[in-house]
Amino acid sequence: MPKGEGKVVAQNKKAYHDYFIEETYEAGIVLQGTEIKSIRAGKVNLKDSYARIHNGEISLIGVHISPYEQGNRYNHDPERERKLLLHKREILKLFGDTREAGYSLIPLKLYLKNGFCKVLLGLAKGKKNYDKRESLKQKEAKREIERAFRDRQKM
Repeated sequence: MPKGEGKVVAQNKKAYHDYFIEETYEAGIVLQGTEIKSIRAGKVNLKDSYARIHNGEISLIGVHISPYEQGNRYNHDPERERKLLLHKREILKLFGDTREAGYSLIPLKLYLKNGFCKVLLGLAKGKKNYDKRESLKQKEAKREIERAFRDRQKM
């Protein structure tokens, strides 16, 4: 299965609005206890989350995975740091890329692939306000063209 495909549990749609996505990487995620059950139930929020490289490891910070309702004492802290699993050469490449000014690691989507939970990380560069306005104009123009084409097909 190609990278980024599987049953999508959560998406960070705001990331495409706020950042230019240069490259994407698929990473595994280390989970505790009942976290996978909450993920399968779709109780995940990727908003305002990011990844950070520290001591040769990548951590996912700010992802909210709600506690599992039937988990009682085995539940987890909803916003704890979670370790990501990548190859060493990928981590070193990302470390070099994020040292450049303006680049950061943003989780784009969380999905289930072959029974495992995966995170699609994007190497992102922040957009300025005028860039955001320009992409909104392009999106609106594309929508207008599609609408006109659809109306013409109906006739």
